[in-house]
Amino acid sequence: MADYESLQKLAEAVVQDLGGAGKAVSTAESCTGGWIAKSITDIPGSSAVFAYGVVSYSNGAKESILGVHNLTLEEHGAVSEPVVEEMAKGVLRLSGADIAVAVSGVAGPDGGTDEKPVGTVWFAWAIRDGATALVDTSCEVFSGDRDLVRELTVAHALQGVLERIES
Repeated sequence: MADYESLQKLAEAVVQDLGGAGKAVSTAESCTGGWIAKSITDIPGSSAVFAYGVVSYSNGAKESILGVHNLTLEEHGAVSEPVVEEMAKGVLRLSGADIAVAVSGVAGPDGGTDEKPVGTVWFAWAIRDGATALVDTSCEVFSGDRDLVRELTVAHALQGVLERIES
């Protein structure tokens, strides 16, 4: 279970490790509404390592800002692996950052389906590799109310950034 203090420690580690590596991060967020970016930018010195944040809550924003294809959204839905991959690549392209994280999920209390129950969140981390991006994805199903699902999403996203800085 995440809490404010543990999110702050994760964000501090992200800022410190990015700074040490001379790298920058960007975020593309849907279900977290900017919470990942807020967690990072709450840390003093984050301006040196935080490049860009996009809250693309609507499908229209995912398309027009991040370049997610309409066909991808229609075929897979906003909460899907292909969509978060395109979100991560889009914010990486826009921002010029070295690492990007994207999230899209069903935070609840409604909106879930049998296939994508409340708590389902897709994650993508993109790492710049020359002119292309290497992308890792994962899907988690968190238990809890809306706030807890979002909090756990932020923690998992930040932990994923940390792991990718170190690798």
